[in-house]
Amino acid sequence: MIVTEPDEKTRLDKWLWAARFFKTRALAADAVESGKVEVNDDRPKRGRAVHVGDRLMIRLGPYEHHVVVRGLSARRGPAAVAKDLYEETPDSLVARERLAQRLRSAPPPVFYEGGRPTKRDRRAIQRLRDGNG
Repeated sequence: MIVTEPDEKTRLDKWLWAARFFKTRALAADAVESGKVEVNDDRPKRGRAVHVGDRLMIRLGPYEHHVVVRGLSARRGPAAVAKDLYEETPDSLVARERLAQRLRSAPPPVFYEGGRPTKRDRRAIQRLRDGNG
């Protein structure tokens, strides 16, 4: 059910969940409380009413989504219907694509894991501690 009357309103956490930005309402509420969502350049509470025409900035991982609310819904539906609830700004699309390209071209993280010290390593550590090294 999509409501598009200008005088209607929906809670922010419900709208984020219905628009499929978050998998659960609890995750949406946590994101709002932790400052990852802004409404009209203001840090809202999760119960704030969202109206058609509001501008939202949503941080998901390394990406920022700048969207304009085009419809309201308190129910989660299919992705095709959820896409009609908002319109992403062209600048946001370009910035996200640029960041995605940069992340794809970055070298993968390297983790050096030596594990447990060998007997030889433990002896070397002990010599350093004793000052004989």
